[in-house]
Amino acid sequence: MALKLTLKPGERAAVNGAVIVNGERRASLVIENQASILRESDIMQAEEATTPARRIYFPVMLMYLDPDIAEKVRADFETRLMEFISAVIDPEALATCARMAADVANEDFYKALQKCRLLMDFEESRLAHVV
Repeated sequence: MALKLTLKPGERAAVNGAVIVNGERRASLVIENQASILRESDIMQAEEATTPARRIYFPVMLMYLDPDIAEKVRADFETRLMEFISAVIDPEALATCARMAADVANEDFYKALQKCRLLMDFEESRLAHVV
């Protein structure tokens, strides 16, 4: 099944690790085979991994974009996940962590990223009152 990706003018996307920058007009791409694709809004730079959930997201994103380096960054993912788990008591967040760990173990990195976004939302809601 093909994936239709519509990019806004100037929007970037990563496809199998290659960064694509759209021109001046809206454009649509059809991806007909299996590929690792992230929109610019889902790509995190290392310096943006500033919270515990973001520190989990970053290595998962790297594994998704380049499965060849998965073994190199898996230990960082596991360390960051254990740090998060040891600091959280919310049952739903802990269940999300367990499902995400299973996704990573099964090398379903995109699903793991989706779950990590839930953790980032959870974290943001808990830290909203902190200045």
